[in-house]
Amino acid sequence: MSVGKLKILLVIPVYNHGSTLVEVTDKALSTGYPVLVVDDGSSDGGWRGLAGLQCQLHRLPCNMGKGAAILAGARLAMEQGFDAIISLDADGQHDPGEVRLLAGEAESGGWPTIVIGARQMVQETVPGSSLWGRSFSNFWVRLESGVDLDDTQSGMRLYPVKELLSLKLTKTRYDFEVEVLVKALWSGVFVRSVPVSVYYPPRHERVSHFHKIRDNWRLTRLHTALVCRRLLPIPHRKVVELKGTKKDTVVVKNPFKTLKNLCRENASPLWLAVAVWLGIVLGALPLLACHTVVIIYVAHKLHLNKVAAVAASQLCMPPLLPVLCIEVGYFLRKGKLIVDLSWEKWLLEIHVRLLDWFIGSLLVGPLLGLAGAGLVYWLGRRMNKNIVNPCP
Repeated sequence: MSVGKLKILLVIPVYNHGSTLVEVTDKALSTGYPVLVVDDGSSDGGWRGLAGLQCQLHRLPCNMGKGAAILAGARLAMEQGFDAIISLDADGQHDPGEVRLLAGEAESGGWPTIVIGARQMVQETVPGSSLWGRSFSNFWVRLESGVDLDDTQSGMRLYPVKELLSLKLTKTRYDFEVEVLVKALWSGVFVRSVPVSVYYPPRHERVSHFHKIRDNWRLTRLHTALVCRRLLPIPHRKVVELKGTKKDTVVVKNPFKTLKNLCRENASPLWLAVAVWLGIVLGALPLLACHTVVIIYVAHKLHLNKVAAVAASQLCMPPLLPVLCIEVGYFLRKGKLIVDLSWEKWLLEIHVRLLDWFIGSLLVGPLLGLAGAGLVYWLGRRMNKNIVNPCP
């Protein structure tokens, strides 16, 4: 449904960004929206500079993480009767004046919604690691939710307070920003984006609390857990019931149109390549008599092209690939290949050969899948290029 003017609170979570906090807060106040600064256990005393500013200050007793600070701000917003909060990073990366873009998007579309300020990362000072990290995060969120988002790592976001606090969230640090998007989409909350500017200072002026090993490990564990949860045949708990909306479907009365729709489903070069990789990896496993069922189920859950996944799995048909997997698995266990082709070795010891097959498939499947996916991606890009530019 559409909404009128929302009651919005700007929330600035801060941890040891005293050098930029006052300027960011002052600019946020100039928008006319009320501002709440949530200090996440800072040790630099930066909050003291807010004494003359007309903003609220809430201090957490110790450093609990950015997610914890945002949720603390959301709880205070709920107590004060706000409909939504807009989070802003305290490092000066965002232009507080652009919060109106997020508010306007929320007020003009369906509600409740999360609105992401998608950063236009075109500066020369944008770190390559940030560009890669955003693409990597977008990929996994798309796999887990089926929704393409422009910037799943942006800290400039509008959250509906009631729905945010209704989600069962477990992460409180940098992994919070991915978890909240995926679980919001699972729960029926809309997620939309608007483009915003971004400022990255030169490297020697940049202050970041992202720990490359510790925080990347947290994100790896989170994505693993979200994918595993996505694959479970258990419906997600809804905090928003979408009434009057119809789900997209590829099934129609005409079987030829159904097949055509299935072939077009999630058919960009990248996602076709991912489907091919999945089909080959699952096809290489010893899933006796149920390969196709498992592949269709997993492809459906991960929003991948089912036709491409099933077709790719045909490369794993016996006897060639199973024998190769068995030989590789046996070599990994024994350090040598099976040269005995006797009945006893291959049939009477079938339970041992299945173990070899499984072990070997864990190496052969992903490697063969990468080769197949790479080929499909290359062909897909070339075909798209030829369609866009048909004349030499």
